[in-house]
Amino acid sequence: MRSLFRKKSYQAYVDEMKGKNRLRRILGPISLASLGIGSTIGTGIFVLTGLAVHDKAGPALIISYLVSGIACVFAALSYAEFASMVPVAGSTYTYAFATLGELFAWIIGWDLVLEYAMAASTVANGWSQYFKSFLASFGIQIPAVISMAPFDYDPSLGHIIATGAIMDFPAILITALITWLLVIGIRESAGANNIMVGIKVAVILLVIAVGAFFIKPANWHPFAPFGWTGISFFGKTLLGQTGAGGEPLGMLAGASIVFFSYIGFESVSTHAEEARNPQKDVPIGLISSLIVCTVLYIGVTIVLTGMVPANKINLEAPVAAAFQSVGIPWMQFIVSIAAMAGITSVLLVTILSQARILLAISRDGLLPTTFFGDVHPRYRTPWKATIATGIFVAVFAAFVPLRILAELVNIGTLLAFVIVCISVLIMRKTHPEIHRPFRCPAMPYVPILGASFCAILMFSLPAENWWRLLLWLLIGFVIYFGYGTRHSRFASSNNSKSP
Repeated sequence: MRSLFRKKSYQAYVDEMKGKNRLRRILGPISLASLGIGSTIGTGIFVLTGLAVHDKAGPALIISYLVSGIACVFAALSYAEFASMVPVAGSTYTYAFATLGELFAWIIGWDLVLEYAMAASTVANGWSQYFKSFLASFGIQIPAVISMAPFDYDPSLGHIIATGAIMDFPAILITALITWLLVIGIRESAGANNIMVGIKVAVILLVIAVGAFFIKPANWHPFAPFGWTGISFFGKTLLGQTGAGGEPLGMLAGASIVFFSYIGFESVSTHAEEARNPQKDVPIGLISSLIVCTVLYIGVTIVLTGMVPANKINLEAPVAAAFQSVGIPWMQFIVSIAAMAGITSVLLVTILSQARILLAISRDGLLPTTFFGDVHPRYRTPWKATIATGIFVAVFAAFVPLRILAELVNIGTLLAFVIVCISVLIMRKTHPEIHRPFRCPAMPYVPILGASFCAILMFSLPAENWWRLLLWLLIGFVIYFGYGTRHSRFASSNNSKSP
């Protein structure tokens, strides 16, 4: 049992950075912030906003975004301290290994695999919807049979229904293209991301500026048609209304769904190993990207809910459809282009981050090092892990609907954030001597608030998500005890003493 909680020493991370499989340090603070914005603003603002307004919160989603943003600020400050201490690939997995031990590191690492894979699948699904909207502006229609998941969840009925489709082929296509780009190099990927981030931020500002002239305050009444709460505990609603399937409704329930919109900022920490000055640049990238995204989310939500009544918002391409409804088709065209660029950048950064998580886990022997830890001799990227991630994402994006994917992402992310906040408290207590270039302020209150906010949002998700998370973790335990415990680099290593 003692071996399950062995910790990876700080010196082990230092030695790891001297190895031949380390990644190139070429990212500055602007590129890191751009990666954070690139992986944050996309499906959340262009797709999930409509879903959450329509099904969960109504116009009160404006406050939902604020609540989720506050929870993320607390978590981001905890992430920033850890990232400045341990500037290597792996994000939460790395931090857990240094503080809680190997078993907890595996649990959170396996959870991150679920988080990033489902996030990328959700993003690919959202890209497909806007791609169809873009082609429709030219009178081109993609047959539904090859552009939708074969099943979906109907909230009015409370159960799964068949759609008559076979697969979402556009989602497969964009995933394949992004996977190829990521294999050929981080410099090329970061450059492409910077261009796409510039396009989507410019168009979002245009959406806010133009849409403000079409706001009708009457559309904000009632402001919270489903109430201000929406808290449940393992499927039992404690505060607020319930939907046809028993899921909680209300402002907090909306916050638990749109939390997906914020998770991209975490990806900044996964690229600490590729930052030129990680102790300084990573905290800047984390905090700045989160602030920019929060402001833009709230602005777009105000405009969208003011332009279109909550019950009439389009679920597939809400922002583009809102401008079409007020007679501005040229904005629909521009928004569709920006949405595709924005969602593409999210997909790029998400798959990029997933491959780095697998790389970090394989370095410790918990997954096959010869496959997931293989760095391409020319491109210096974890190319096999990237291709494997691309295949996994494409399958889920093609066959699983948006509603189910989004909720799977959220519960995994919230669990990761809770663990990071708790780990910061543990490290401050057990190892106060370690140099911390960035220190989380207002200790211990900020990590405690971060863990509490995220736990509340976790309990606001439908019960099915808890069962899916449990099933995923059980699969992870089978892999860990069947493979990881026998191949761990620290099974008989002196590096497992203490951080």
